Amino acid sequence: MASPSSSSTSTPVGDVDKLIDGGSMDCGSGLLLLITRAMRRLESGDLLAIRSAEASVVTDLPVWAELVGHAIAGELAETGAGPWWFVVRKDGTGADGVVALEAGTVFSTGGRTPVGERLWAYTNFDCNLACLYCCAESSPQAAARRLDPEVVGPLFAQFREQGGRELLFTGGEPFMHPQLGELVDAAAGLERTILTNAMIFGRGRRRELLESIDRDVVMQVSLDSATPEIHDKMRGSGSWARALDGIGLAHSLGFRVKIAATRLDEDPEGVRQLHERLDAEGIAQEDRVIRPVAAEGFAEGGIHVSIDSLEPEPVITADGAWWHPVAVTNPHMRIAEAPLELEEIFGVVRDTLRVQDAASAAGREVFRCA
Repeated sequence: MASPSSSSTSTPVGDVDKLIDGGSMDCGSGLLLLITRAMRRLESGDLLAIRSAEASVVTDLPVWAELVGHAIAGELAETGAGPWWFVVRKDGTGADGVVALEAGTVFSTGGRTPVGERLWAYTNFDCNLACLYCCAESSPQAAARRLDPEVVGPLFAQFREQGGRELLFTGGEPFMHPQLGELVDAAAGLERTILTNAMIFGRGRRRELLESIDRDVVMQVSLDSATPEIHDKMRGSGSWARALDGIGLAHSLGFRVKIAATRLDEDPEGVRQLHERLDAEGIAQEDRVIRPVAAEGFAEGGIHVSIDSLEPEPVITADGAWWHPVAVTNPHMRIAEAPLELEEIFGVVRDTLRVQDAASAAGREVFRCA
């Protein structure tokens, strides 16, 4: 992890303004985020020392520096097999660009959301379910790790004032957070969505909470298949029927309901059947998301994800900020630690995208994914 210093630091490659140790991380698995965050805290002309035990960094780091306009001011190998030391002088940034997404798939696609318009929030990590592919490793036994409304309320207000448009609450199961209503209220004025399995808000205190929520808040419910077999296999026996009950309740109370299905493979026939089921449930086409399993958290399979392959969807948790909500158990995808600053979160993402887009425009593959 980073070992920032408040004054000049002595290293084998000379005195520097900041030092980070990337360990065995390569640029595609977290080192780029670490470097970008450190660079944002330096002034033009300041020196950053980077120590790395990953051989690919010897090739990738100089190309990264060239793309963004920094300069390699020194380098040293402790042995022929590493570790390696680099000194980078901060001196510029790269160019903006756009990365296209692949089409021709049953999975939902779309364009890049401009950085700063959308923010995700993990309200908590405990859940009434323990889904086999849960990227967040949520379960009834998971530590709650709840967002504090008093802490994130000002952050939500700042997000809104800076032009933020959309805030999505996820978990865990958000309706297990006893202060969910306060969190939702703190985000008033934004487009708000709660991601839920819709299984526990039918009665008692949670039913009262559901009925108290503004009807402009969207409920996004997880439903993986047209019939119980696949959904219940992944999420637990009886969960499919209870999710349908929750969808009906939310609809009856006047909420807009979206559906998100998580699938292990393309399965065009299974997805077609699901769409027919959603037609019958009155779910609009634009309110359906079909997403693949990410090889994160509890998942034993799925697609490999990294900052190279994922369009950023910055997300905050009680522990810090991450590149994307599917990667909150992956330390290599961490953007910032608590306490959180929006300027740093979005700034690190923008700087990283400039590097990736500049590399794409140059026709060179710079940052390895594994």
